[in-house]
Amino acid sequence: MNPSESPFSDPKAVADYAEKPARLVPGFASLQRMTSLLLAERTPATGRVLVLGAGGGLELKEFATAHPGWEFDGVDPSAEMLKLATQTLGPLASRVRLHQGYIDAAPEGPFDSASCLLTLHFVPREERLPTLRHVHQRLKSGAPFVAAHLSFPQAEPERSLWFSRYVAFAVASGIDPAMAEKAVPTMQARLDILDPAEEEALLREAGFTDVSLFYTGFTFRGWVAYA
Repeated sequence: MNPSESPFSDPKAVADYAEKPARLVPGFASLQRMTSLLLAERTPATGRVLVLGAGGGLELKEFATAHPGWEFDGVDPSAEMLKLATQTLGPLASRVRLHQGYIDAAPEGPFDSASCLLTLHFVPREERLPTLRHVHQRLKSGAPFVAAHLSFPQAEPERSLWFSRYVAFAVASGIDPAMAEKAVPTMQARLDILDPAEEEALLREAGFTDVSLFYTGFTFRGWVAYA
């Protein structure tokens, strides 16, 4: 995928970004906080952290605020989202280096930890394993990696049921019902959503160990694993 084809190259999508995760992702603020805590278990006070899918800057701000000694490299394919990240970070931006592109645009590291929140479902299936391997290669031995994104059973009728639950949560969170329903075919066309078992298998195949599920929020799952 070319960076200009990113769903977040649309200025309107960028403008709406800040408010959407809280409405669409159950426990979004807590997910960020849990990720920060999991990374901190093995990241030193002056650690270097890789954030894949850093556009918008929401998790960067959470991590940088909680851990004033950490330095960050954030990667995102959308130039507009990276601009938003800089605005979101404010004075915290001095501790963050932003890179436009995909994982191959990230420095070689080695990093003390890495995160990838609400991003991997945008990565095509055939690119998922190479992406995870690139993350693994950039981490120190034993470093934590936290990933969370859409993941639910893909066999029918479970797949359709989970999509309907995604819509129900969005509507209950204040999203217009027609807009929520309209989002489903777009998601089905644009996103590669994998079964949780396949997600864990890919993490292991990429070289990660001790893969553990730490978060389940309706249609979203989150794992911590170690390089």
